[in-house]
Amino acid sequence: MPVFKDETKFMGTKERQDRERQAVTASILSAARDLFIAEGYQSVSIRKIAERIEYSPAAIYSYYPSKDDIFLALAAEGFHLLDAKVQAAMKTGDPLENVRGCWWAFYEFSQEQPAYFQLMFVDQSVPRITQQWEGFECLQQMLTNAVTAIQKAIDAGAFPPTLSPNAAMHMLWASLIGPAVVGLRHRLASGEDYDALARDVLNACIAGLQAGVTTTFVSCKCPDDPSTLLRVTPSLSRGEGIAGAPVPAGVRSHESE
Repeated sequence: MPVFKDETKFMGTKERQDRERQAVTASILSAARDLFIAEGYQSVSIRKIAERIEYSPAAIYSYYPSKDDIFLALAAEGFHLLDAKVQAAMKTGDPLENVRGCWWAFYEFSQEQPAYFQLMFVDQSVPRITQQWEGFECLQQMLTNAVTAIQKAIDAGAFPPTLSPNAAMHMLWASLIGPAVVGLRHRLASGEDYDALARDVLNACIAGLQAGVTTTFVSCKCPDDPSTLLRVTPSLSRGEGIAGAPVPAGVRSHESE
């Protein structure tokens, strides 16, 4: 099919507009990320972000309807970066080493991408990602992959058959949050090795799981349909679990705090 001159001009204009829009989007996200970290999410307004990149607030709103939408775009970007790093670390033929590599990659991400990590896992003032689950298919798949890797290690005999892969995933995640934040805040004495601390914590957690340590944490698995999450999560504050199932006595849910 012949391409007419006007059509070629139109295609060039559209491509240029797409590139310009991508560049502005990147500028907005970069400025917002820096401001959220430097001043705190609650202290940053759309106007401040606009001033940083010398745009009008109205121009920012044409890209993102709200500040929360900017954060969610940053979080999605961060989770894609984390997912790529984790997947690259889980390509060995040893199921146990895939688990270890998965969570070591998580720790490394915290040190290599501190701004993203702080917004995704540390800052309590940002919107809860669990309340905005739609659009985070990458995060859902990453969690599924992490649980599947643990189940494969269980099937291979590396972990006891009684171990809950979902509970183990939460325990491994929680074990690395501590060293990650210690590293971000530079809380060790001069000469002490942050990576060595994180490695020892990870290995100790894995060794405990291998030894069959008694666990009390009960994992409330996220539903397969992300649109139901908003209907499920609030029930936890009433002493209910997923789909209204009772939370076991003595178990404190995050939402009830």
